[in-house]
Amino acid sequence: MQAPLPRNRKRFPWRSGNRFELLVDGGHFFPAMLTSIKAARHYVLLEMYLFKSGAIADEFIAAFAAAATRGVQVYLLLDDFGARELNNSDRRRLLDAGVRLTFYNPLHYGKLRRNLWRDHRKLLLVDGDIAYTGGAGITDDFSPTLPLHWHDVMLAVRGPCVADWQQSFAQVWGITRGNEHDMLPAPATPGQPQGPAPYPSHAPGHSAGRVTLNEPIRMEIKRSLLTRLRGAERRIWIASAYFIPSWKIRRALYQAARQGCDVRLLLPGPHTDHPGVRHAARRYYTRLLAAGVRIFEYQPRFLHAKILLCDTWLSIGSSNVDRWNFSWNLEANQEVEDHGLAEQVAALFEADFTQSLEVLPGAWRRRAWYRRALERFWGIIELWLERLSQRRP
Repeated sequence: MQAPLPRNRKRFPWRSGNRFELLVDGGHFFPAMLTSIKAARHYVLLEMYLFKSGAIADEFIAAFAAAATRGVQVYLLLDDFGARELNNSDRRRLLDAGVRLTFYNPLHYGKLRRNLWRDHRKLLLVDGDIAYTGGAGITDDFSPTLPLHWHDVMLAVRGPCVADWQQSFAQVWGITRGNEHDMLPAPATPGQPQGPAPYPSHAPGHSAGRVTLNEPIRMEIKRSLLTRLRGAERRIWIASAYFIPSWKIRRALYQAARQGCDVRLLLPGPHTDHPGVRHAARRYYTRLLAAGVRIFEYQPRFLHAKILLCDTWLSIGSSNVDRWNFSWNLEANQEVEDHGLAEQVAALFEADFTQSLEVLPGAWRRRAWYRRALERFWGIIELWLERLSQRRP
């Protein structure tokens, strides 16, 4: 098994001069990502948790294979558990085209809890020029052709933060493939272009951004979120596919709401791939509602997005607000300080609130007995898993 990343890595700083574009749902982010791959001239890097054989995977595999055939270096770093439904013929298509394909922490019965280390990050990076990050995977679950396709967002990143994303990819590739990470294109740095593609090749932007990473030994995303929760003055709006917050996060939400901050949670409704997690999350509703937190459950489809919005600061990426993510997974988010993008994300929240059922305190107190029983049962399972996660290998 791959070891955790080293403790002495420096966190990435805030960088100015970026441009960010919000892409909502697969009908927007998949075409943009495929267009970037097809336009690649030098290299393509993909780090992905979910990669399942199907129509969407076929499109991406064809684009990767075509890029490799025309001389583009293509590197795919997939999580072994998340890619378990990528069939052998699709793997062979990639390898036969010359794609460098590797899997993070291959599953093995003899590893026991070591199998729990997972790479949950989502990143596509092309030519050191553009990166995409967010909560989606390469799977038909996000296909706009399905009536109940999962609701998610990706962020297109241009500017100095792209080099930080490339460096984070190289670090995980290195621990997965050993010395083969030396074959990766050198990431460019602001002011010092390196690698096959010049950096940057576009007009600079005006937004500040920072790449934040989470590993089992370095909970940077969680620490950053706590800092913003405690300093928020106007609003705290959070969208999370899985919501199992730590006591510190819950306490920060309670305090912010009691001090008059507009605190809202956008969480999955009846459509979810893990009903047990939803029931476990609902056991926190009573105290959150009592503190003045507003809770909305999204109704049309499965809400898979991971968005943190505090005043004009936002963070979009792979990390849910749940203890399992923070304890076992490699996660990565893009933080942004930009008033315009923050208002665009706020407008998305507002639209999603209108398609959600707000959980009101009175109705919540009158919920059926069997719902309370499900909350208690899955709460016990969640506590057991928390104890397991505290005994890391």
